[in-house]
Amino acid sequence: MNKSELIDKVSCDRGVTKAHAKAAVECIFDSIAEALAKKESVRLVGFGTFGVRERSARTARNPRTGKTISLPKASVPFFKPGKELKEKVN
Repeated sequence: MNKSELIDKVSCDRGVTKAHAKAAVECIFDSIAEALAKKESVRLVGFGTFGVRERSARTARNPRTGKTISLPKASVPFFKPGKELKEKVN
């Protein structure tokens, strides 16, 4: 399912217009992204947790050329599924 399919699903299931569903979906995504940009986690009970992990600086090798390169420290978003989501998938 992609974003437009999600918007269609919300629109049909809740009986709202696609414009309202699109606004709601985009608001949720924007809110999660803003929290992650502030290094905050977002916990959705029963669904899972979005968070940010720090990846330390390291050296890596370009597989095409074999040349060693230096990668800077980075913040990486992650998602950890909740117990109820895991149970639904299994």
